[in-house]
Order: sequence, then C-alpha cells, then structure tokens
Amino acid sequence: MWKIFVKRALILVPQLFALSVLVFFIGYLMPGDAFTGMISPQDSPRRVAQLRELHGLDHPWHVQYLRWVGNAARGDFGRSITHRLPVTEIVAQRALNTAYLQMLTITLMYAIAIPLGIVAGRYNGRWPEKVISTYTYFMLAMPTVVFGMLVLFVFGFHLGWVPVRGSVDIGAAPGAEYFISRLRHMLAPALTGALMWTTHIVQYLRSEIVDFKAAEFVTTARAKGVPERSIYTRHIFRNALLPVAAGFGFMLVSMLTGSVFIETVFSYPGMGGLFLESVTLRDFSVINFLLLLFGVMLVVGSFVSDIAISVADPRIRIR
Repeated sequence: MWKIFVKRALILVPQLFALSVLVFFIGYLMPGDAFTGMISPQDSPRRVAQLRELHGLDHPWHVQYLRWVGNAARGDFGRSITHRLPVTEIVAQRALNTAYLQMLTITLMYAIAIPLGIVAGRYNGRWPEKVISTYTYFMLAMPTVVFGMLVLFVFGFHLGWVPVRGSVDIGAAPGAEYFISRLRHMLAPALTGALMWTTHIVQYLRSEIVDFKAAEFVTTARAKGVPERSIYTRHIFRNALLPVAAGFGFMLVSMLTGSVFIETVFSYPGMGGLFLESVTLRDFSVINFLLLLFGVMLVVGSFVSDIAISVADPRIRIR
C-alpha cells in the first residue's frame, strides 16, 4: 500500500509545478496587472512608473514568476486590492463557511444518491427506475443558477422557510441558537447542490448494478442457492459502489467550483462568491490565489480518488 502512496505523491510534484505556471500566466496575461486598481487618476506617469518599479511589476515575466512562487512558498500571496487586506486573511474568513456548506452538501448528496441508485439498478425497467431516470434527466438539463433561483423564490421568498442571504443570523447567541441559525442558512444552498450533483452518482450506480446483475459470479451465486438479499448486499452493491468511492475526490472539487453560482444566488459568504466578486472587481491577487487553491484541490482530489479505489479494489493496486 505504501508503494501506491509514494508513487501517487511523486506525481503531484510536476502537476503542482505545471499548475503554478498556468495560474501565474492567467494573471500575467490579463489586461492590466495587480497594481492597476491602486493607481489614482491624479498620479503622474512618472509616479506610476516609480510605483511599478517599487513593486517589481516592471521586471520580466520569469523574474516575477520566481518571486511569486517564492512568496507563495512562504505563505505570502499578496494583498487584496478591494479589501486592502492580505489575501490569505480574506480567504480564511470565507473558507470556513464554504467548508461547512460542502460538508452538509456531501452528506445530503450521498444520503439521496445511493438509495436512488440502488433502487434504480435493482428495479431496472420498472416504474421506480423510470421515475428516478426522469428525475436525473430533468436535473441534468437544469442550469444550477436557474434551479437555485427557483429554490430561493419558493422556499425563501414565497414560503419563508429558509433565510435568503448570509451564513448566520445577526446576534445569534453562541451554542444551540448559533448552530440552528447556521444550519437554516446552509440548508437551501446545500440541498440545491445535493440535488444537482446526485444525478451522476445515481446514473453510475444504476449502470454498475445493472451490469453486475448479469455477471457470471452473480449467476453462479444464484445457482448455488445464495439468498437474493445476500447476492445484492455482498456481491452486487459492494462492487457497484467502487466507482462512487473512486470519484469522491473529483466530486468534491466539482462541488467546490460549482458553489461559485450557488453561493452567489443565495448570497452565502463563501469562497465561491468571493471568486466571482474578485473577477468582477479585477482583484487579481485573490483570483490567482483561489485559482491555485481550486487547482491544488483538484490535483489532491485525483490523488485521493486513486488511493480510495486502490484501497477498495485490490485488483488494481500497483505492485
């Protein structure tokens, strides 16, 4: 097992290097630079040139890249133009909100997707499977923003069951009141994300169950008189869940990137909303840091998926 871990960990090094180069050039090739928003119209061209020289923005790209990587290695990702604070401090304020939202979303997603996938696979061709397939097709065709706005309008504005903005009520007392308030604010965006992202898991799980139902080892188990319930629980479901476990890392990252729209629709103060706000305001320091963070999570998610599938299925382990 340790050999798999070491090999996968070594692959991360060139991936992270390529990611750092890509993220730097995205910011470098954008119109303007990280200093554009700090220039006053009253500043003379000579003063602007002096300020750019002071901040090292007049250096060649490779010098800027090496300085950026060096600062990033020390945890210094620059300052936000909009908020006038260190980038890490701003992101840290939002990261906890996003982490809480993602944990609730993942819990709801798997609680909904796994039972639906099992039912759709076991009753393939019957009315339960047709109902579930209709739901998945509908959600696949539904844009995240549109579905989020529908949920917000019906359950937030029309029925008033959930808050329409923020992460917690102002003045909520620490303890049970604070916990309930935060949960109420997260429920609508988390449920929206869970319902949107269950479709892939349901379809994968259904397809795997249908395939394994006709597998030779299942036919042999039936011929030996193994009870049908044991066939499903010990043979079919266990093998069908492997792709779901393997895709956990990628699913986590896709949910994080998809939260950009969900957090914006529900005015939830997380990293997704911060990213969209930074793009609008041309806050390049925050954009670069969030792009790097999302990219690192994608690479790490791929690593986690490889390890998870290797642990779950010994047949594909690398010797």
